[in-house]
Amino acid sequence: MTTTKIGYARTSTLDQKAGLEAQECELRSAGCTKFFIEQVSSVDVTKRDQLDAALDYLRDGDTLVVTKLDRLARSTEHLMKLLAVIRGKGAELLILNLGIDTGTATGKLMLTVLSGIAEFEREIMLERQREGIAKAKAEGKYKGRKPTAQAKSDEITRLMSEGLGATEIAKRLGIGRASVYRVRKE
Repeated sequence: MTTTKIGYARTSTLDQKAGLEAQECELRSAGCTKFFIEQVSSVDVTKRDQLDAALDYLRDGDTLVVTKLDRLARSTEHLMKLLAVIRGKGAELLILNLGIDTGTATGKLMLTVLSGIAEFEREIMLERQREGIAKAKAEGKYKGRKPTAQAKSDEITRLMSEGLGATEIAKRLGIGRASVYRVRKE
C-alpha cells in the first residue's frame, strides 16, 4: 500500500502570505508531497474548499499533516468531525508542533484532551468578555460598535435615487463601496 503525506496549510487573511510560506516549508520538511493551501478564516468552517479537497483526496494509509491544530479546527466538535472523516478514509492526522500522530493510541488521547482544554479556555475567555461588556453597559461606559452601512441604508437609497454612483455614495457616507452594493442588492 502506497502512503502519502498530504499537507494542509491555512491563514486567516491575505496579509499572512509569509505565514503560508512558512507552513508550506514545514510541511515539505515533514515529507508532504501533496499540498492544499488556502487563505480563509476558520470561523466560517463552511467555506474551506481546500480542506474539503484535502479530505476528498485522502486514501487508505495516507496522513493529513498540519503545522498547528488551530490551522485545522476551530472547536473540539469540529475537530472530532474532521477526525471521523479522516479515520473513515483509513487515514491519520499528524500535528507537527504538538508531535501528535493519531496513528497511535497515545496520539488519539492527547489530541482529544488538548482540543478539549483549548475549547474550555476559549469559552472562559468569551465568558469573561461577556461579563466585562455587561459591567461596562451597567456603568454606562459601553457604547457598542459604530453603526454599519445597514444603519445608513435609507440614506444610501436616497442618494442612489438621485443618480449618484456607488463610489461617490461611499465617499460621502464614509463607508465602503461594497457596502453600498450590498444595500442596493437588498
